[in-house]
Amino acid sequence: MTIKTKSLSSALSKKIQTKKATIGVIGLGYVGLPFAVEMVQRGFHVVGFDKNQAKITQIQNGESYIADLPKENIQHIIQSNQFEATNDFSKLSQVDVVMICVPTPTTAERTPNISYIEDATHNIGQNMNTNSLVILESTTYPGTTEEIVQPILEKYGFVIGQDLFLAYSPERVDPGNINFSVSNTPKVVGGITAACLEVSKIFYETVIHTNVCTVTSPRVAEMEKLLENTFRQINIALVNELSQICYKMDIDIWEVIHAASTKPYGFMPFTPGPGVGGHCIPVDPKYLLWAGQQHGISATLIEAADKVNDSMPNFVVNRLENYLLIQNKELCKANIVVIGVTYKPDINDSRESPALRVIQQLLDSQCELKIIDPFIETFSVEQSLLNTVPLTAEIIQHADAVLILTNHSAIDYSLIDQQASLIFDTRNTHFLFNNKKYYKL
Repeated sequence: MTIKTKSLSSALSKKIQTKKATIGVIGLGYVGLPFAVEMVQRGFHVVGFDKNQAKITQIQNGESYIADLPKENIQHIIQSNQFEATNDFSKLSQVDVVMICVPTPTTAERTPNISYIEDATHNIGQNMNTNSLVILESTTYPGTTEEIVQPILEKYGFVIGQDLFLAYSPERVDPGNINFSVSNTPKVVGGITAACLEVSKIFYETVIHTNVCTVTSPRVAEMEKLLENTFRQINIALVNELSQICYKMDIDIWEVIHAASTKPYGFMPFTPGPGVGGHCIPVDPKYLLWAGQQHGISATLIEAADKVNDSMPNFVVNRLENYLLIQNKELCKANIVVIGVTYKPDINDSRESPALRVIQQLLDSQCELKIIDPFIETFSVEQSLLNTVPLTAEIIQHADAVLILTNHSAIDYSLIDQQASLIFDTRNTHFLFNNKKYYKL
């Protein structure tokens, strides 16, 4: 590290530590907005950037579009005059540190779509000043920071590690988790150079009072995030496949999991469900699968897990059809009440939710559906826009079956237990159902 570089990194570090640095966040979604709120609460001035004007307007009006981020928190940061939400990317010239928290979906061919990262990086290159820190937080394949972000910034004249510091630190946001949030979840960070790593470590230690694990390169940090979610994908696939086997063998998979969980070492419980949802588990392993293919590696275990999890919506519908037949009813044109659209309980996020695929299959079977979800008012499946309805005794009484796909805590399960003629619970809802026609996945 040269004397000049050391001087620049020290000046930026001091600016961060004294909270005189202005922080920019590109992407005000489930990752960026909670982080922006946290940084304002820590005493920083924050500028949030997003191309979606509807989001900007909601924030400016003190509204929250994220279920576990109370609107009071949004109103507080707006009233503090320490936060600005904008779609004017020229204001990147005002920030000292910028975090890229944009979506990283897959293409129709199931390959990485990093166009949002590229677009954000071009905006940074066009507007940011020297002696600043850029951190990519979006989940992506190993090599993105060094092979995509760094060359774009260098095209705009920046010298990485000298007059601009660049690092990768994967987001670890778990919507709906009441125990872990931005403020207490450890961070992993890898810098392009030693100076990049030092400044980014100081940044995270200052803005969130939690452990910061430094790694030798952005590639390591990018890979560890894919490991986190691929680990979950494979273990969920294992228990989903086991649930199918247990069903055929007339064994309660939930009892099996409970029994295995009594072992104090060497076992970690995962639970079956109608599939996997959200941005992470259905998408991130595909990035790793693609990255392996680029290096001639066929990740057969990841691919197999993907197929197992993708099979679960069909397995759920087939099970429901069997339970209806026991009652001398057919799935075709049955009156079904569906509980839950979101991919996990107590959030308003339906991205990649397996419930959407189950609902589509039921619609294809000409079922008459009543869909109940306290966190979602409208949603789309293929070309159809559907509405949810409130839970009432009358709706349950007229249903041929109640299908629980998401175990929201706000649902009155006692009402369902008392009024339903058939319940199929794919989530082992924590309620002691007494209904004689109650079935678990």
